[in-house]
Amino acid sequence: MKKFFSRYERQINRLLEILPGFISWNLILFPFWGSFIFPEVVAYYILVFDIYWVYQSAFLGITSLMAHYQIEAAKVMDWLGEVKLFPDWKKVHHVIIVVTYKEPLHILQRTLRAIAAQDFPLKQITVVLAMEKKEDEKERAAKVKALKKEFGQKFGHLLVTVHELKPGEVAGKGSNENYAGREAKRYLVDELGYKIDYLTVTSCDADHCYHPKHFSCLTYKFLDDPQRYLKFWQPAIMFYNNFWRLPAATRVTNTFGTVWNMALIVRTDRLINCQNYSASLKLIDEVGYWDPHVIPEDYRIFFKAFFAKEGRVEVDPIPLPLWVDAAESESFGKTLKNQYEQYKRWAWGASDDPYIIKQFLTQKTVSFSTKIFRVFQVIKDHFLWPVNWFVITLGFNIPILLNPEFSKTALGHTLPRLSSIILTAATLFLGVIIWVSAKQRPPRPKEVSRWRAALVPLEFILMPVVGFFFNALPGIDAHTRLMLGKYLEYRVTEKV
Repeated sequence: MKKFFSRYERQINRLLEILPGFISWNLILFPFWGSFIFPEVVAYYILVFDIYWVYQSAFLGITSLMAHYQIEAAKVMDWLGEVKLFPDWKKVHHVIIVVTYKEPLHILQRTLRAIAAQDFPLKQITVVLAMEKKEDEKERAAKVKALKKEFGQKFGHLLVTVHELKPGEVAGKGSNENYAGREAKRYLVDELGYKIDYLTVTSCDADHCYHPKHFSCLTYKFLDDPQRYLKFWQPAIMFYNNFWRLPAATRVTNTFGTVWNMALIVRTDRLINCQNYSASLKLIDEVGYWDPHVIPEDYRIFFKAFFAKEGRVEVDPIPLPLWVDAAESESFGKTLKNQYEQYKRWAWGASDDPYIIKQFLTQKTVSFSTKIFRVFQVIKDHFLWPVNWFVITLGFNIPILLNPEFSKTALGHTLPRLSSIILTAATLFLGVIIWVSAKQRPPRPKEVSRWRAALVPLEFILMPVVGFFFNALPGIDAHTRLMLGKYLEYRVTEKV
């Protein structure tokens, strides 16, 4: 198998790039052409999707509620006190790579202030400002000067790396992080003699704000885990930094994204590190750091480690919030555009599927049951990303409208009512989602009126519309681009 893949690598890779778009488009279009040929099959296809959606809603409601209580318990936990029970806790050193490109100074200051507010000893933390050479040199130098003035003496080390894009690399977080991680290891381990066995490395975006107990919790989990060199650690990512400034349309979609991220920390069997995560530097070094030639670096580094370590790599949750910026801009229209572009970039994660599928088929050291579960979950989520909205929202009307004769049958007559009953069941969990969101989001600022805050739950009636523009459409856009070989260029989300 490996010889075959090696011989026809380019052709196979291209075929696998076509696969997500091919499948998603066919699943979307099936109800339209299938309604003329076998409407009964289409009806059952729609009902299966409806039932699946109820399951997903129940999963989201129940697990997000469980996650909420886990997070609240973790907030009051004395993680540092628990850490100090380990005799070697002072040997642990955290490397935080803050990847930045043209980020405003105040955004970087906010992130570093959140790191400086940790209850964990700051001298056991190294911050790496991972910058890009293509950024204007004067602007970059001004930001470095200001940040060193404020934070230069607060951490164990404040390093600055400047990444220059090389042939074969793509602009993005992965290539920058690959360079910064190697430079941090060279400086801390090779030059200063830090023990790599006690070093963690954290991937951090420029707008991420940590809970004050984050690195105490991470230290505890690191020291307490005998499999620490086979683990990633993932907090609950919440798009709440600018929650009250967002228009209703994007506030709704980011609320759902937040609740979904919360829910995943309960389901460790499905949890894969994304956006902000930590691992032992030893693991990252052994698997060869982040791949500089791909845009989606988070899932890629997980599966790179997963297959390199024979399927033994897992993700352990840090049950604390990690607050990030939702897409925003200076105007309503630009905010919507930024939100769309951000979701399109996330949907571009399907570009990892060729790599994952090839590893699945060729990697014989991982048991079939282990890899099939991990791979199936990812492939399913990627392939169905743009499909769900079309089938759930439009599905039951299509066979009735396109094939009037089918509407006269028993199945055709009952399909809309049956589908409606099933989907109504899904809305029962919406109340749980709204409640969890209200408990975790930041308090209402003074400039936001009480009546406006009270109307926030009513914004969820926009879900059918925002689900199309910020989920289905960017998803099918990304899939189609990948299918046609129109590769996406990395675009930094604008910060306000």
